[in-house]
Amino acid sequence: MTDSILKTQNLTKEFGKLVAVDDVNLDIERGEFRSLIGPNGAGKTTTFNLLTGALRPTHGSVTFNGEDVSGLPPHKRVRRGLGRSFQITNVFSGLTVRENVRLAAQAARHQGFTPVEEFLDRKDSFDDVNEHTDRVLERSGLLGRGDELADVMAYGDKRRLEIAIVLATDPEMVLLDEPTAGMSAEETRETMDLIDEVLSDRTLLLIEHDIDLVMRVSDRITVLHRGQVLSEGTPDEVSEDPEVREAYFGGVEA
Repeated sequence: MTDSILKTQNLTKEFGKLVAVDDVNLDIERGEFRSLIGPNGAGKTTTFNLLTGALRPTHGSVTFNGEDVSGLPPHKRVRRGLGRSFQITNVFSGLTVRENVRLAAQAARHQGFTPVEEFLDRKDSFDDVNEHTDRVLERSGLLGRGDELADVMAYGDKRRLEIAIVLATDPEMVLLDEPTAGMSAEETRETMDLIDEVLSDRTLLLIEHDIDLVMRVSDRITVLHRGQVLSEGTPDEVSEDPEVREAYFGGVEA
């Protein structure tokens, strides 16, 4: 019997007559490294938006840690341990590295507090937030750069910071949307080393355009095509699937 952390049942999202996600069933085990791939327009990012609450499903459900979270907004899913990075770098450029990470840690810590509860809890909880921020910065290799403004960082370093921001919310599961997009081969290697190092004890769901990388790092792969699951299995099983070869590996980029 598997220990599932996230499941979808008949997950569907319609935009008028367009069915972007069509009856998708996922079952992701705790601790698994799952990749979600497919051609442009396959429904990958829409699926991420449904899982994290940015979109509401037209039909179907999302279950996280045994709870139906289909109707919960993004911040409540974060509170339950579901973290996400975005395809476009999403940091506060006017803040320092430390302030970016601390803001995420503080937001996660105080969600759901009334003003009175937050005031009464302020001293100890802020100490906890500061300590947690330092731990995340150290684990992410950014402790020595805490006072640096985010907007002067190189692109690859901003992606590192974004992963640190996600980690600051203390997620059980992390969804990464093309974390190596636009990176050089060296930056890609460094980013994947970071992911392997700091998120190895979490469950990961990855959208990634670099198929060689996906085949190297994934436990299992789900292939979407026209909003539906075309294939699912180990990297070897997926790469040998003739339908996947025709629809995806035949030269159509994710």
